[in-house]
Amino acid sequence: MNPKNNSRKMFLEIVKQLRQLIHDEQVAVGGKLPSERELAERLQVGRSTVREALRSLELLGLIETRRGEGTFLSDYRKHQLVELLSTFILQESKSKEDVHTTREALEKDAIRTICLTEHLQKLTIWDAFVERLLQEEVLREDIIREILIISDNRLGLKIWFLLKQFAGEPYRSYMDSEEKRAWIQLLTSLQNGDEQLAVSFYNEWLLLMNRGEV
Repeated sequence: MNPKNNSRKMFLEIVKQLRQLIHDEQVAVGGKLPSERELAERLQVGRSTVREALRSLELLGLIETRRGEGTFLSDYRKHQLVELLSTFILQESKSKEDVHTTREALEKDAIRTICLTEHLQKLTIWDAFVERLLQEEVLREDIIREILIISDNRLGLKIWFLLKQFAGEPYRSYMDSEEKRAWIQLLTSLQNGDEQLAVSFYNEWLLLMNRGEV
């Protein structure tokens, strides 16, 4: 395998392997995960790569790092804010419309944050996603979730996960060729720091996705 291509895919692959390890070893909520060093040895990757993947899983609310103790599997659904928002959403008559509007606002804000932050624009994960879009099937939610994680808005990420639960299933479908084209242009704009153009391609993608759901 080309070392450059392997590097671009490393981050996504390590997250997948970590999730698979949790599943295979049946780690229960509250259970302790192997150390960073042990994970690096078992997965045959560098510790910095493991550290970045663990940070993403922590932002997702799937794990919790306790200083001096280690890393533990958590359950984001037990977060008090999630419970309060869940109750609110379920009681509102126009909740579904509000869910879509709020979720889209969070996603646009994350795109803007990355466009305005130079070191985030330069992350190799964007090249990895472009490569995936060109070569394989891609779930809609995969890229959106990574953008929320990398924008580093923990509260926004938790709210987004909750909203996604009540918004139906469109994000769990694969992108078609037109959607992929829009996303490749979006990611290129993001890497160039062009906020206006990136948001424009995001809006184009929303129209394509909603058209596909009609």
